[in-house]
Amino acid sequence: MHSADLLLTFSLFALAASITPGPNNTMLLASGAAFGFRRTLPHMLGVASGFFLTVLSIGLGLGAVFRSFPEVYAWLRYLGTAYLLYLAWKMARPAPSHKNRQGRIGAGPLGFLDALAFQWVNPKSWTMAVAALSAYTPTENHLAHVVVLSSVWTLIVLPCVALWTGCGSLIRRVLDDPVRQRRFNRLMALLLVASLYPMWR
Repeated sequence: MHSADLLLTFSLFALAASITPGPNNTMLLASGAAFGFRRTLPHMLGVASGFFLTVLSIGLGLGAVFRSFPEVYAWLRYLGTAYLLYLAWKMARPAPSHKNRQGRIGAGPLGFLDALAFQWVNPKSWTMAVAALSAYTPTENHLAHVVVLSSVWTLIVLPCVALWTGCGSLIRRVLDDPVRQRRFNRLMALLLVASLYPMWR
């Protein structure tokens, strides 16, 4: 496959993986609804940066570790699942009685470093990155291809996470009602739990 064709097919794969519902996009939708687009920017940038480092590390050899020691990946999946269930529980909790918009999903939006670190326990990130690099990384000029593909995927992730955050910010006014707020929180929690299904089927 020529380099241009390889890049195109990889980009389409990255777009499909990045735009579809998953833990990151569900959390960004909820954060956009609770805190707005601007306050969620560090969360968005943390997702993109963390995913870049995840893809890069797999391409530089971590993927081989998973293939040689599958139990490492299994434990990482258990850890990621436990953390996502904890986040879902936090989302589903009733908001405080006082009118505090931040009470919806925590004391504040997820920060840059927290969002970056989350990619290391996000089962979808690892699954997609391992699958993509296994299929689209040529053996020749391996390092250069890994850097290019990691960068391209990051550039594709950014507008995707912005879209999900923007959709959340558009419905902020609708959630001023406490009843609608609780229902939205519970729906986000259910979607976050449902996002685990593809990793465990």
